[in-house]
Amino acid sequence: MKSATTPAIPLEKLLEQLPETYSLADKELIQRAYRVAEEAHRDQKRISGEPYINHCLAVAQILAELRVPPEVLAAGLLHDTVEDTTVTLNDIQNDFGDVVANLVDGVTKLTNLPRVSRDDQHAEKNHGGASEPEAKAASLGRRPDMASETLRKTFLAMGDDVRVVLIKLADRLHNMRTLGHMPESKRKRIAQQTLDIFAPLANRLGIWQIKWELEDLAFRYVNPEKYKEIAEQLAERRPDREAQIQAIIESLKKLFDEHNIKVELSGRPKHIYSIYKKMQEKGKAFESVRDVRAVRLIVPDVAACYTALGLIHTHWRPIPGEFDDYIAAPKDNFYQSLHTAVIWDDGKPLEVQIRTFEMHQNAEYGIAAHWRYKEGTKRDKSYEQRINWLRNMMEWRSDVNDATEFVESMRSDVFQDRVYVFTPRGDIIDLPARSTPIDFAYHVHTDIGHRCRGAKVNGKLVPLYHELKTGDQVEILTAKRGGPSRDWLNSNLGLVKTQRAKSKIRLWFKKEDYQQNLSQGRLLLERELQRLGIPETNFEKMARDFGYKAPEEMFVDLGTGDLSVSKIIHEISQREENANLLTAGAPTTEQTVTDAVNVVGLKGLLTTMGKCCHPAPGDQIIGYITRGRGATIHRQDCPNILRLGLQDRERLVRVDWGTQVRTYPVSIRIRAYDRQGLMGDISNLLDDEGVNIADVKVNVNRSLAELRLIVEVQDISQLSKILTKLENVPNVTEAHRVSG
Repeated sequence: MKSATTPAIPLEKLLEQLPETYSLADKELIQRAYRVAEEAHRDQKRISGEPYINHCLAVAQILAELRVPPEVLAAGLLHDTVEDTTVTLNDIQNDFGDVVANLVDGVTKLTNLPRVSRDDQHAEKNHGGASEPEAKAASLGRRPDMASETLRKTFLAMGDDVRVVLIKLADRLHNMRTLGHMPESKRKRIAQQTLDIFAPLANRLGIWQIKWELEDLAFRYVNPEKYKEIAEQLAERRPDREAQIQAIIESLKKLFDEHNIKVELSGRPKHIYSIYKKMQEKGKAFESVRDVRAVRLIVPDVAACYTALGLIHTHWRPIPGEFDDYIAAPKDNFYQSLHTAVIWDDGKPLEVQIRTFEMHQNAEYGIAAHWRYKEGTKRDKSYEQRINWLRNMMEWRSDVNDATEFVESMRSDVFQDRVYVFTPRGDIIDLPARSTPIDFAYHVHTDIGHRCRGAKVNGKLVPLYHELKTGDQVEILTAKRGGPSRDWLNSNLGLVKTQRAKSKIRLWFKKEDYQQNLSQGRLLLERELQRLGIPETNFEKMARDFGYKAPEEMFVDLGTGDLSVSKIIHEISQREENANLLTAGAPTTEQTVTDAVNVVGLKGLLTTMGKCCHPAPGDQIIGYITRGRGATIHRQDCPNILRLGLQDRERLVRVDWGTQVRTYPVSIRIRAYDRQGLMGDISNLLDDEGVNIADVKVNVNRSLAELRLIVEVQDISQLSKILTKLENVPNVTEAHRVSG
């Protein structure tokens, strides 16, 4: 750990990094901002012992690399002053003007949050020394949604001024660079949040330079063993790989010189987290991941991109399924490039990226390329297009006040990949991945969404929970009048995925009569509690637990969709006093142990048990990667494993037995109109949900069927979900829990 006497980084280092386009007045603004920040943070230290001003300077240096306007860089220096020192927003406004003040205000997130005192914040500042308000809130034992509230305010600010988010990303990047000084419990939580929120945000803004670094830094703390393993394997092969890449570059350079094509060639940087993700996605070991060897070609124009691609495919055999044209069809964050993979002269794969210089800058700096390479007053249509695109994706942001729901909505609507589907007239609609026909309908027009009753995809009728794919043509079948169903807001059914559609559905119900929402909300909750067999409930206490003054307020929010029944059920299932809700009235069973094997770092990889040593749960085991057959599991003392040579031992992977899961047998009764395949549909549904059927009794009287099942569930939330889904199986009229 660094000494507490570590000196502050001199201002001169930052001034040397300022863009050459900065005027003398711009540089003077930066110097003034530095002096104010230095004085304000004079007595503050980070947990590393270094002066706090070093963090402010580091944030400013990251912003200088992005070549942001001087007002943004000044705000980066001042970003923590209002939150953590005696400097006020009025002081900044008077000294630096409205633009800098608004940017600082946008980054200052916890100042006015309810239930947060300034004394607590400063206590955390002095104890932990990090500038992450999220870390402060969690370490003091406050409500767990404080981090979500911080993020909600960040994203709200993003809709008004994207420059605020650039400062926030720079702030997070430096905190991740210095995360090693934090306690381990905080490190993992902050790192996971970075992987979940901030790296996807950098990706959505197209700033891959920050995205890659955030991912690698976060992965280092989230999964240190796998990070170290991949890093060591990269380091072991680095000399050979660098020699190979240099030989490949020289060969390509010679080819392009012969055809008079100007090209800049370089080996592509290796990012540990991206290698790990490919290992997971493809279920392969490190040696099989293709982009460990990769080169990038930068050529003068688009025509040269395709010429270069043709030359490469002419001289080396392309690998089927590995070509992507992101120039003709850019990614949804405006990324453009040609991607291909070929078999090189040595018989091994080589990944190739081909792009123009402008495409390269856009890929590295994303939305910040607007300032980096397009100085001056000329209108930048590309930048305006990006900003409008972001705002359109977040048009729902002011409708969601619940912080946790807001962050989940960001994950579903903004961070998810996109699908591009067509209207019957051929118009392209851009939606988040996994969107349904109802999401599509609301995107086209609110009224079409309200009156949606069915859908055709590519000319065929599909259920409303059908997930759309890129290239689908979607036709919505509408009623002449009417509105949405409250079932559409039931997350267990998966009918609506986007926050945009959910907001419009809720708005419809808010306009309904107060008494109707009150009665519908009460009915929804009472019906669910009765269906789950939950005894008499104190609604007064429940309402207080959820922050309502009276049960009526809670019922109205249930009726409008602002509060979901599933959220209440989840909360009930988490309470210790409700631990016996699943044990009453059902046969007792102890823990069940899954006999699945986890391959460390590789999810979904096929595993088979070695016939030579027959490993059983409890044995010390190890996995051996077999080409085309996944991993074979052996006991660690298996003679075949002990006899492996040095080269074969590289194919060994760490494995462990599956985790213990406590399940509870619960009796449920299903009533339905009998039909062929009914029991098969019910069985498949429960299997998809990971629920085991311990016993089945079927009684059919004429055309009516009654099924009594004993199912093994983990908690009340899972029971609620399967009952809801069972009631949506064709011909099923009722599904509920029974005692005995």
